[in-house]
Amino acid sequence: MSNVYQPPESNLLKDEGQGREYGSLEKAISGDYEFSIGDVLSEAWDKVGGCKWQFFLSVIIYSVVAMLLMSAMSIIVGALEASMVPDESSVAMMYLPILTQTGLNLILLPVITGVFIMGIRRSMGAPVDATSVFSHFSRMLPLFLTSILMMIMIMLGLFLLVLPGIYLMIAYYMAMPLVVEKGMDPWQALETSRKAITKRWFSVAGLFVILGVIMFISVLLLGIGLIWSGPLFMITYGILYRNMFGVEAETLA
Repeated sequence: MSNVYQPPESNLLKDEGQGREYGSLEKAISGDYEFSIGDVLSEAWDKVGGCKWQFFLSVIIYSVVAMLLMSAMSIIVGALEASMVPDESSVAMMYLPILTQTGLNLILLPVITGVFIMGIRRSMGAPVDATSVFSHFSRMLPLFLTSILMMIMIMLGLFLLVLPGIYLMIAYYMAMPLVVEKGMDPWQALETSRKAITKRWFSVAGLFVILGVIMFISVLLLGIGLIWSGPLFMITYGILYRNMFGVEAETLA
């Protein structure tokens, strides 16, 4: 019998528990999560409506930030070269490209990861805001280290036997959001992503091959189709992540 004097349960508390209903770290690592390519794509398509422009704006923000950073760094590099004597300039030219790329990655990785977090939020039916891509700079260094470790491992795999590198390209696909959304350290995120995806590697690879074909066709159609296929890609990614690992209440706040 219900208690009429009991205060009503907060909808917010209900919403905060919803992300846990889909998956968890333990279930993901054991391969115990729901995954059907058709179902994931169908759900993602249903969620595209009403958020296309926020995703489109987030990509514009990323592109503008990238262009501004590259322009600023080109000016700085040019000024440094002009102020150096020839011997110093030749030595500096060996290191400046590395430093420039490091600076770009440090700033851009939190932004692009923010776009993927938007897809995760949308997978839960939560509203998305393009400016939220600037919310993850506190995880700048872990994201950068994750990208370095990922690149090293994939390059080693490609160099050794090619197939291990291809395997890791797919297996590490969820690492970046795990760093932000679950607060994992770089190696923990890489290993968690690898173990979870390995259980369904061919299905996950097949899903992203299909998405790649859709994106390619969208580009051929003068890029207009990207207005739909871009959000579709991000939301599909978010649904897959949600089904694997669940979503933290803080992500939906």
